[in-house]
Amino acid sequence: MKWGYKGEIGPDRWGDLCVDYKLCKSGKAQSPIDIRKTVKTDLPPVEVNYSEIPLTVLNNGHTIQVNCESGGYVIYNGKKYNLLQFHFHTPSEHLFNGQVFPLELHLVHSDEEGNLLVIGVMLKEGSENPVIKKVWNFMPLEKGEVTKEDVKINPEQLLPESRGYYTYDGSLTTPPCSEGVTWIVMKEGIEVSKEQIDRFRSVYDLNARPVQPLNERVVKETL
Repeated sequence: MKWGYKGEIGPDRWGDLCVDYKLCKSGKAQSPIDIRKTVKTDLPPVEVNYSEIPLTVLNNGHTIQVNCESGGYVIYNGKKYNLLQFHFHTPSEHLFNGQVFPLELHLVHSDEEGNLLVIGVMLKEGSENPVIKKVWNFMPLEKGEVTKEDVKINPEQLLPESRGYYTYDGSLTTPPCSEGVTWIVMKEGIEVSKEQIDRFRSVYDLNARPVQPLNERVVKETL
């Protein structure tokens, strides 16, 4: 079923487009959210074990995605989650006390049972990012196009040095809006240049779902 970010197939209509997308409308644990009130607590570290990978970049019609076959894994709360892919949204989907960022990076992981863990990183305007530069150099402009290059990147270089984070139970931010997703949103962001922001927006000028109600959920924050 076709969906998008504007008009008749935009986010406020996703739940009505087909029965498979009904959670986009009826779900009570949806993402993204505006992170405002948090509970500081002693949370486990996110143990990152990413590998250097050859660059495979996909334009899937909704975002620019880098596929990460054999891209390594994270260990969180004693569970191993393999890195599947990472992709980008503009503007940021999560907000910090109402603050929006130019871009947000999502690193999508899955454990052996198919449970998802997504790490969100805010991208703010500043210096040029060398990893983003490599990705953008081979960014496919047409929907469905894939570029495979003999260029290596390490996804860990897209994480901030400080590993403090917020965490909550949420969902995919795109249809079918499946719930049960563990969200790890890094408190610190990384920098990208204005030119890099503009380059992405020349392909996708808006691909962010608006924030969703928190309902009864609690957002936890590292000490």
